[in-house]
Amino acid sequence: MCVKGLCFLAVLCGLAASGVLQVSGMRIYTSGEMEAVNGTDARLKCTFHSSAPINPNLIVISWTFRPLKPGREESVFHYQQRPYPPLDGIFRKRVLWGGDIMGRDASIILQQVKFTYNGTYICQVKNPPDVHGAVGEIKLRVVTTASFSELLLLALAIGGGIALVVIFLIIVVSCRRCKKKRLRHVEGNEEAPRKERKDPTACHPSRAVHLYMSETSIEIDSSDGMISDPSTPSSSSSESEGPSSDDDDDDDDSD
Repeated sequence: MCVKGLCFLAVLCGLAASGVLQVSGMRIYTSGEMEAVNGTDARLKCTFHSSAPINPNLIVISWTFRPLKPGREESVFHYQQRPYPPLDGIFRKRVLWGGDIMGRDASIILQQVKFTYNGTYICQVKNPPDVHGAVGEIKLRVVTTASFSELLLLALAIGGGIALVVIFLIIVVSCRRCKKKRLRHVEGNEEAPRKERKDPTACHPSRAVHLYMSETSIEIDSSDGMISDPSTPSSSSSESEGPSSDDDDDDDDSD
């Protein structure tokens, strides 16, 4: 029994080494379901992963369409070294290559979708020696208007953008107000000491009265521009007044 088991394992190892027994490493990823508004373009996204190195000259990509109603499958797109759009059928001149072989992208674009495009789209990729594996499917539903979920996402995106703009404006306005308050506070602190300063030309009230009294005791003679003191009478004026009174007495005696 042990000998038979060892022989079986040896055969399996030999087959695996020779490449006869090989597990396929091709894996395909699609969105599963999607919606498209009538008359718009729809991108059918299909990506793949292969355990073998990507060879652009050997890789083969094919897209087929299975309608909702019973009917045969229809070729949508074919790629082998270069894209081959359909030459007839409902997808004629309506399919564009939107993938990248080296980027492991096998997507296509349906232009101006119609209600007849409702159905299942099948994406199959072969990259020898990875020629076996599951295929990717996308169920497309063409609608008149966007569904509630898509409208909700669009509204959330627009609302989020508007909210960000409003928050940014509020922050800017708040910063400007803070700057203005700081400037006013600084200007108020600078003006306060200036108001408390005294006029260097001013003096104490007692000194001001003294100066006023001294200024009022000085008079200017307009005849010769000389300054005289009116508070002290001159001796000449007193002498001239004296004789005049004596003369008056003499006149009285003579009478």
